[in-house]
Parts: sequence; C-alpha cells; structure tokens
Amino acid sequence: MYRLLFDLVFRRMDPEKAHEVAFALIRGVARVPVLRDVVRRVFAPPTSGAVEVWGRRFPAPFGVAAGFDKNATGVAGLAMLGFGFVEIGTVTAQPQPGNEPPRLWRVVEQRALRNRMGFNNEGSAAVAQRLQRLRATPAGRRLVVGVNIGKTKVTPVEQAPADYATSAGRLAPYADYLVVNVSSPNTPGLRDLQSVAALRPILEATRVAADEATAAIARPPVPLLVKIAPDLSDEDVDAVAELAAELGLDGVVAVNTTIAHDLGPGGLSGPPVLARGLDVVARLRSRLGPDAVIIGVGGVSTPADAREYLAVGATLVQGYTGFVYRGPAWASRITRALASDAARRASVRSSAAV
Repeated sequence: MYRLLFDLVFRRMDPEKAHEVAFALIRGVARVPVLRDVVRRVFAPPTSGAVEVWGRRFPAPFGVAAGFDKNATGVAGLAMLGFGFVEIGTVTAQPQPGNEPPRLWRVVEQRALRNRMGFNNEGSAAVAQRLQRLRATPAGRRLVVGVNIGKTKVTPVEQAPADYATSAGRLAPYADYLVVNVSSPNTPGLRDLQSVAALRPILEATRVAADEATAAIARPPVPLLVKIAPDLSDEDVDAVAELAAELGLDGVVAVNTTIAHDLGPGGLSGPPVLARGLDVVARLRSRLGPDAVIIGVGGVSTPADAREYLAVGATLVQGYTGFVYRGPAWASRITRALASDAARRASVRSSAAV
C-alpha cells in the first residue's frame, strides 16, 4: 500500500515538500488521542526487545537518526510508529535557514537520498524550550531522546568549541544523550573538525557545558558521543577512537552521509553507505572494547541490515532513508524482528541453563 502511495503521490512531489507533508501527518495523528493510541498499539515494539543503555531503558535498539526531526516537533509521533528512540537535530547554537533549495534529492534506483540541507533549524534556544515542554509531561519523560548538535555556519572554526558548548548547555538538561556532529558535508569546514587536534577542544568544552547544565538541576551527567563520517580513513577512525577513550566519551555514532559519489553536491545516505558503515562500526568495536556504546547508522533498509550492525558490534542502530522508501510500518518491522531474535536468544540461554 505505501509503495503505491509513494509512487503515485510522494515521488511526484519535491522531496523536501514530501517530507514536510508526511511529517505533518505523523504529528497530526499523534495529537489525536484515540487515533494515536490505536497506531501506537499497532506499531509498538515488543517488550522482549527492550535494551538498557547508560542505565536507561530503550523500548527497542532501533531508532530514527538525526535529520528527520530537526527541531523536536514530532518526537511523540515518531515514537508512536515504533522507533525505540529518536535523535533530534542537528541543532545549532543560532537559528539558521540552511542552504538554498533544491537541497534534497531522491536516488530512487539505489533507494538512497542525497542532501545538502545545511543544518536548517530553529536554534538551540527554541529547541530547548520545546524539549522542556515535552519533558514536563509523564509521557514525554518516558520517551528516549538524543540530541545532535552542530556548528553554526557563520561561527568561525576557531570559535567552534564555544558554539558547541552553547548548544550543549541549553539542551543537555532535556537529552538522554548528546551527539557532537562534526561529520556533515554540508557546512563548510565542518569535517575538518574530525581531526584530533580540532576535535579535542570541542569535546572538552561540550562536556564541561553539559555537565554544568545538568548539575544545576541535580541531574546526572548526560552521555556524550561524537558522530563521524564514513569517508574517514581507517587511521583517522582509529585516532577518533583513541581520543574518545582518552576523554572518557560515552560512545561514538557511525556513520554520517558520504561524499564518495559523483551525483552532485551533498552527502549520500541509504544502501550505498551500508558496507562502509559496517566496517567502521566493526573497527570501532575492536578499538574501544566490549563495553563502549556504538550507534550504527547508514544504509539500514531491512531487519537483516540492522542485524548486521548489531553482529559487528553496534549497541544501538538508527535509520532514516529507509523510512522514506518503506513507509510508516518500517520501524515496527525492524523492531519486531530484533525482538524476536532477542527472545530466541533468551530461550536458548534458558534451555542451556537447565
């Protein structure tokens, strides 16, 4: 049914407009109590698939990646569709419109997307107010929300640590985890911040600001992660892993979109990123050890893709592009498959213990 809707309606629309229409529909359903409850029951992740990370219960290990909900306007709606957690953003210290359209393209033959959005968002002050309202309700506090932060485009590179710190201080009180995004290809110079020399002061300033903000409300420190690109060399992946371990980061998100294509400006997401995403996650796991949290993202279209990420070492998995091509039941199909796997493993362990 969704495939027909996609081919007849969404595919004929500008991709960014189609996203806006679909996301508005999700938010609209989430605001109607009876309809919301019915949809939630249909798509809810099985309880057998829940996982605990950083002492927080995630209803499922599969969540929606940053980029879909940039301003935290539809967290409840996305959770309603079966995602175990929602990472909002990328959020910058100052509001910014992003790059000029067109800035989002479908690559239908590869079931991929190419974007050069440019961190269009309302800014960390506005997003913090929205998250504060969400967390003021019991239902909102139950949702698992990650917050992805990036550098404001007009901020000079030498002032990047302060820029990230501003966003962290505003958003940490409402986040289940924070992600420092230095890997988008659509903000000039941003990927240069993945070098250890540039990344260290950003992560240190972000950690201080986040810890001060949570301490002020008597809340434990929020987990801090860094998101890296698939286009880093293996040696640079190792260097980031060493820095993460040295600074005591709480995890790494791998990977962002790739610029290794000839389709035009912007980063490519979806199946073309899968193989490198798996390689980077496996490499990070071998460097960081068994206890580090690694969020695998890039090219997840099917339950088998999510299983591959978990098999090579991901703690959690995220997707976005597959949502566009596979529709509202996509997250539920993946979380139910992963829950079935977990139940099967538990049964095997139980039988072995008898």
